[in-house]
Amino acid sequence: MASLPATVSSTGSGSACTVLLVLAASLWLLASPASAQQQAGTHAVKLLTPDTALKAAQAALAHCRQAGHQAAVAVVDRAGVLQVLLRDRFAGAHTVEVATRKAWTAASFRIPTTQLAAETQAGRSMSGIRAASQVMAIGGGLPIEAGGTTFGGIGVSGAPGGDADDACAVAGLKAIAEAIEF
Repeated sequence: MASLPATVSSTGSGSACTVLLVLAASLWLLASPASAQQQAGTHAVKLLTPDTALKAAQAALAHCRQAGHQAAVAVVDRAGVLQVLLRDRFAGAHTVEVATRKAWTAASFRIPTTQLAAETQAGRSMSGIRAASQVMAIGGGLPIEAGGTTFGGIGVSGAPGGDADDACAVAGLKAIAEAIEF
């Protein structure tokens, strides 16, 4: 609005009318569809806080420990970037990579990795996706979702089998369910 004074003449009553016209035109431009289109060029996303991601991982690891399993737990954000990784002291070295890939897969495909494993069996139309570098199509990875929004994924590795890994991951999701509901 700094250019307004240059458009106003000092000849009296016409100047007030000119100022009103310039203001009305400015307001019309601000409310025009072009302004709405500019705003539609971006969108807001909700992300897990580091504390929420840590709480999920800790709850999953605690569940695995209570069941007598040494495991690793990974939580990734909606883009698949690692937020938290916890590994119990006797969990195998492979569990770090496997848990992370399970979490990434669940977040990327937005389905449990157990379901992806079934849908990508040999001979199925989606079987080729298993060749992608980060895909881990075995049980133990779950998407973190609430209110129609995917926040990320949680992956567990080290329990004896995908069902046991899934149970640990579910415990992690239950621990944060109230925090992510909206």
